Amino acid sequence: MGRGDAKMRNHLAYLKYILCHKWYVAIGCYKMGVPLWRAIVHDWTKFLPCEWSPYVHHFFNQDGTRRQVRDSTGAYDPNQQGESFQRAWLHHQKLKHHWQAWISLGDGGSLVPIEWPVVYVRELIADWYGAGMAISGSNDPTPWYEANKESLVLHDDTRYLIEQMLREYFPREMP
Repeated sequence: MGRGDAKMRNHLAYLKYILCHKWYVAIGCYKMGVPLWRAIVHDWTKFLPCEWSPYVHHFFNQDGTRRQVRDSTGAYDPNQQGESFQRAWLHHQKLKHHWQAWISLGDGGSLVPIEWPVVYVRELIADWYGAGMAISGSNDPTPWYEANKESLVLHDDTRYLIEQMLREYFPREMP
């Protein structure tokens, strides 16, 4: 394998991850009753140059192995990452299946969560399902939500809907 091929391993690994993630998100969207079009366009911005390279270099080493950027719950703080990744994330989080897209930022930095349309709540849960399957093989997004829910700024009605849907679509065995 030539030197140029070695430089592409992280890009190929990221492409493989994104396609795998989108496949599982599509399955999650089907399960959650999300329209097919939403499943198709899910995370489309990750293919744009402003997101592609920063994501590649943030999540993958040059040899294509995955970088350890997540904590034990599977989360990471984008604001603790490098500036190129922060810019890519700022661009990406505007997609309506991210909770950050539903925050009104007021003068002085006040944050007010806005209630979501149901279709984006469903896509959010499908996204969590797809990420869990693509990253760790976990088909239940509930543990990730439980571990990270305090850091999500959500309208009370949206939080209730998320929790209701998680219980409905991912029922858990009671001990």
